[in-house]
Amino acid sequence: MLRLGALAIGLAACSAAGGGPSDPGPSPDSSVDPTPGPDSGVGPTGPGPAALCFEGLGSGNGPKPDYDQFDPTIASHCAGTNHQTISGVQKLVFLGDSITEGTPPTLPWDYYRERLANQLREQYGDLEVKECSKWGARVDDLLLPPHQQIHDCFADVEPKKTLVVMTMGGNDMNALLEDAQAGDTPEQTMAKVDQMLGLFEDAVKYLKDPVHFPNGSYVVFANIYEFTDATGDILSCPGAALAGFSGQAPDQMRPAYVRVDEQYMRIAVETGSDMIFLLENFCGHGFHAGEATNECYRGPDAETWFDLTCIHPNPAGHAAMADLFFKTIAVD
Repeated sequence: MLRLGALAIGLAACSAAGGGPSDPGPSPDSSVDPTPGPDSGVGPTGPGPAALCFEGLGSGNGPKPDYDQFDPTIASHCAGTNHQTISGVQKLVFLGDSITEGTPPTLPWDYYRERLANQLREQYGDLEVKECSKWGARVDDLLLPPHQQIHDCFADVEPKKTLVVMTMGGNDMNALLEDAQAGDTPEQTMAKVDQMLGLFEDAVKYLKDPVHFPNGSYVVFANIYEFTDATGDILSCPGAALAGFSGQAPDQMRPAYVRVDEQYMRIAVETGSDMIFLLENFCGHGFHAGEATNECYRGPDAETWFDLTCIHPNPAGHAAMADLFFKTIAVD
């Protein structure tokens, strides 16, 4: 299978999803059990800020990411966290996988990185923009040979104040799915998750290290989305078979996904970087968009934000991503 992008395994983690960047989401469903579960993000005095951003879209029956356990600072717009006051940016660098690189049939000027670069030029003035993402990239491609995006993209010491934007991790989850379908145990899957997370944390720490960026650096990354609107219906995308998807995700993938998304938040908090809520904001804009029985339901006119490859954004999805990143970077 091609290493293309984010895995679709239909996690009910999306059930914590909230309104998209231009979509307030549905009103709370009165049929939802209001009693918080152990993974609901509800503390002793009520829901935390992340849980409040995305309440009211269904409860689901399994674990969901509990971001509030890490005490993140959540921006009022709920596009992402607010750990950095980003100013004086001189250089904008894109790292990551095919979501950032961009894919047909979407045209290059509609890629989120092109839209975002234009928005940030208006915000910060003339910027040097560098694009170093690659199709099929995995987390180990950030620092390790042979691809080592970071080392290829930057000198050992970067003199300009730099903003790094990236999407990374979907191809790793895709590989974990293949291994699980081939017989990996839940313990083996989680061990590979933790290895992936260690490499991702190393990369973010490198990008935030003043030894490498003596005049300052900012890092903003996305968590990982999926296209089935929490149903697990991989074949809901007409091109799923052509994209190499088959079968049903083993049960161990759901806790694996929850762990990845939670730990992305932990890394954002501990490194002082920021994370956008890509999973949550795209839930309800997959291939079950507009279905009233879906737990991510956003109304009958909800758009699908994925293209015919199943795993990449279409122009509307790229526009939504640009908005999420821009709000997280430039709007308090």
